Amino acid sequence: MSGRVEVRHVPKPWGHETIWAHTDRYVGKILHITAGQALSVQYHERKDETVYLLQGEMKYWVQLPGEAELQDQPLTAGQSFRITPGTIHYMEAITDCDVLEASTPEIDDIVRLKDRYGREGTSAP
Repeated sequence: MSGRVEVRHVPKPWGHETIWAHTDRYVGKILHITAGQALSVQYHERKDETVYLLQGEMKYWVQLPGEAELQDQPLTAGQSFRITPGTIHYMEAITDCDVLEASTPEIDDIVRLKDRYGREGTSAP
């Protein structure tokens, strides 16, 4: 149904996220990552996502096809990167970052392998 939607603000140990769209077909978020902070080393079983760095500078660590180790994919404002299901990845903010994320709707599909905030094995915020 067309119309206004509820915008949710979710505090995170690395900053916060604003969920501005969540339907049965897609999710739209803005992630604010504080300089020096990082998201979990993670992968998704079903979720397919693309990020666009609105502002800031980050290291986007990704396990590329055929590689055993995570590779640093530096992103600066105006650059984008797609993560398909099963791809191990994490974001590390060099400066304060605002990241636009568009994804499939599986918002809780997160397998945390390592987390500096003690959330391994959970989908906790």
